Amino acid sequence: MPGRRTAVLLGALCAGLALAGCAGDPDQGTNGVAKLPPETIARQARAAADKADTVRLSGTVASKGKSYTLDMRLRGNGGVGQVTSKGSTFELLRVGNDLYLKAGEDFYGAKAGATLKDKYVKVPTGDPAYKQFSGFTDKAVLLDGLFAMSGKLATGDHRSVNGTRTIALTADGGSGGTLDVSLEGRPYPLRIRRAGGAGTLTLADWGKDFTLRAPDKDHVVDYGKQITASGG
Repeated sequence: MPGRRTAVLLGALCAGLALAGCAGDPDQGTNGVAKLPPETIARQARAAADKADTVRLSGTVASKGKSYTLDMRLRGNGGVGQVTSKGSTFELLRVGNDLYLKAGEDFYGAKAGATLKDKYVKVPTGDPAYKQFSGFTDKAVLLDGLFAMSGKLATGDHRSVNGTRTIALTADGGSGGTLDVSLEGRPYPLRIRRAGGAGTLTLADWGKDFTLRAPDKDHVVDYGKQITASGG
């Protein structure tokens, strides 16, 4: 059956050699950003991220010799979520300039942890802990750090993140970081691998609203001007 053998041969050529015209256009049905210069893709991704009211950011990040696992929901005036470091998990909540921290015995120790169980500690703005932790609740600060890719940008592979098609951007061949930009809808950044193995973060729920409000006063402990010594 010559016709059948010819069809099989052509199919094998298409699969093995990826001849032009055999496979569909990978950008068909997308937002088209994959065809733009990599610098333009990066700018459009950052613009989309800045314009979005909210985002959920999760994954790992290394900073100043410490590794953190984050699961944060962020908006312009604050954020809420959990942070884990060295086996200790704590909750952060920021509304405007007011930052609250809720943790247990693994963070405070047994004695303080029992006293502060189910309580939020209000972190004074002048305390070192405020500067250390408030960045995890700040959408603009986190995006500045995530978009700080190092080296010449290039367009990489077509991929997917949680089922959404993406185009990868690489900096310095990947050693300077990798950014996956959505090819569906707005070109949001969906995954960032930071340079030097400094963590991988997934960004989701762009523009999805969530409730952000200060805790009830009955559940807040205010140590005044400093908590570092009090919190252990």
